Amino acid sequence: MHQSAFLSAVPPTHDGRESVVRRDGQNSRNVLLLQGPVGPFFSRFSEDLEDRGFSVTKINFNGGDRFFYRRPDALDYTGTLDDWEAWLERMVVNRGFSRFYLFGDCRAYHRIACEVAARNNVRVFVFEEGYIRPNFITLEEDGVNGRSTMLSQPCAIPSVPEELPQEHQQPVNVFLITALYSMIYYWASAAGRRHFEHYRHHRPFDWFPEGVRWLRSFARKWIYSRREKHVLDTLLPQFDGNYFVCPLQVHCDMQVVVHSDYNSIEHFVGDVLASFRQHAPSSKAIVFKHHPMDRGYTDYTTLFANLTAELGLQGRVFYVHDVCLPTLLQHAQGTVLINSTVGLSSLFHGTPVKPLGKTIYDIPGLTSQLDLDDFWNVERLVDKANFQAFRSFLIMRNQLNGNLYRRIGDQGASGIVWSSDLDKEHRWKEAKVEPVSKPRLRVVRGEQASRPRKGGDGNAEAA
Repeated sequence: MHQSAFLSAVPPTHDGRESVVRRDGQNSRNVLLLQGPVGPFFSRFSEDLEDRGFSVTKINFNGGDRFFYRRPDALDYTGTLDDWEAWLERMVVNRGFSRFYLFGDCRAYHRIACEVAARNNVRVFVFEEGYIRPNFITLEEDGVNGRSTMLSQPCAIPSVPEELPQEHQQPVNVFLITALYSMIYYWASAAGRRHFEHYRHHRPFDWFPEGVRWLRSFARKWIYSRREKHVLDTLLPQFDGNYFVCPLQVHCDMQVVVHSDYNSIEHFVGDVLASFRQHAPSSKAIVFKHHPMDRGYTDYTTLFANLTAELGLQGRVFYVHDVCLPTLLQHAQGTVLINSTVGLSSLFHGTPVKPLGKTIYDIPGLTSQLDLDDFWNVERLVDKANFQAFRSFLIMRNQLNGNLYRRIGDQGASGIVWSSDLDKEHRWKEAKVEPVSKPRLRVVRGEQASRPRKGGDGNAEAA
């Protein structure tokens, strides 16, 4: 049952228990879900939370949110973005929420929600695509990626990797399901536009162009998989161990705009190729890989053709879409990126990484601390023990073995496989009092704090 946007009475929980109105220092089972990923994940996750003792309320911001959330206690927010802060603050006070769960912390509504939460001692847990791919999703308190507390506070990384639960593998046909959910989401949002007339999305929101882009993505995937079938046969005989992989991020990824010094993917490509032309030995090559989720939106073929000719790099620059990424990483000398989680995949395969943006894994002992101009001569050497310890630390701290679009296991409605630490953290207990301040972390081994970097002003909206 979807309720009016301006109701603020405190409802009972689904099992008839009275909801607990939160005051500072008190425990409350009441949690609020904001905007989730496209598809039914938040609907399933709310069932998991209720099984864990919480009482869940969901806010729908558009027709797509409403279509995919089929559970009770959902509210449609139909006000303006300017009114959102005051409305949400009333909700927190009247309903006594102790936690927010949301997907992506750079979206305008979510940035405001984080500010409201900070003023009212509400804990915020942010979902995002996994730091560790492909079998994990991220659930981190306070913020993810460039907003993660791991960037500002030293992290207690154990010197020996922790024992981890059995890892379930990525389900099949995830891209197909994601594309289908996305098209349905945009169509449902278009159908509900009159009801949610003030909604502001974080990217273009017209259903027809979005549908065309996803259909184009399907077509390009088929075309590129055949056109690039023999790219490795050309690349490896000439440059095995002597090329660099440069994974491109989505064109509107706010991890690029907000958490790096680049204002676009084109800006990043230009800087990297200029450095490569001037400082890389002539025996080296570079491979740029297009992001699969950006296939229907952008095509940089002309950009690379022009830059390659202008810089005299013919035969040394490769631009690919559907070449196997693990194979590229295994045979590469190094990986250059902004702040993509491909960096962790590269370390997994023993390939050195040079991040050029703000990222949680840019730590001395893990990534190269050389300047980009010097990185073109890096030795292929990764501290595997250090990486495994860091990977285990992430899994225990903020990684869920799961998928945002398909169930990965048989535990609960969402199919998430929880680590023991996260299982305890996201289970309501009557005697447990929610902390009202961020925990302090301490250094266990080495200088694990990331170096401060220049970033954006945080005012852009998320992709």
